[in-house]
Amino acid sequence: MITAGVDLSASPASTAVAVVEWRERGGYSAVLRELVTPADDSTIRALVDGADRCGIDSPFGWPDAFVEFVSAHHRGDTPKDSRLDDIAARRPLAYRRTDRYLVEHGLGRPLSVSADQIAHVAFRCAGLLADLGVSDRVDGWAVEAYPAGALKHWELTSRGYKRSTRRAVLAELVDDLRVAIPWLDLGSHSALMAVNDNAFDAVVTALIARAASLGGTTLPLEADLPIAHREGWIHVPTGTLDDLR
Repeated sequence: MITAGVDLSASPASTAVAVVEWRERGGYSAVLRELVTPADDSTIRALVDGADRCGIDSPFGWPDAFVEFVSAHHRGDTPKDSRLDDIAARRPLAYRRTDRYLVEHGLGRPLSVSADQIAHVAFRCAGLLADLGVSDRVDGWAVEAYPAGALKHWELTSRGYKRSTRRAVLAELVDDLRVAIPWLDLGSHSALMAVNDNAFDAVVTALIARAASLGGTTLPLEADLPIAHREGWIHVPTGTLDDLR
């Protein structure tokens, strides 16, 4: 099996792609074959081609309430007495069902795709998904990943390792990952992971893709499925790192 992980950014300069090859038990169970940054859309398409499953660190959609609100406003039909001076009334416009699920289960607090700069990443992701022929936003060939949630579930550092001023934390996190999964051969790519958090997140996203391929990630309840097919759904691992072998 081959899984790919894409740490998507609004800019190709901050985008990274990882490709992991999975083997039978014995010796190294997995090898990090490719780790590339920067990456434009054509580079992403070339690297993920042939992967059995792909994880992408980006929202796959927008909240239903946000889409309906913006559409109504665009038509000049903004609802009256919406009480949007109350933050609680604005929250459904800002966060998807999957975002709220992660908060409710203590797995992180994803950025708002409709009220934060991550919207630029989602714009790019929407185009990339179309180019890749991905239509299933819940459990298709490409799955929405959230490295912070996975790292927290795996009891690894999930915050405070990003940006150039925190390279010591990132380097320690790479060491912790190698100790946790000695069966993954990072090869010379570990040096890049230790200085580039986008590269590190791409590798984690490829691990999430592996978990999804084994049925080891959260999926929406049946009642939430129609919403998730429109808004997207974040896959967070449910098992241990060793379960990926």
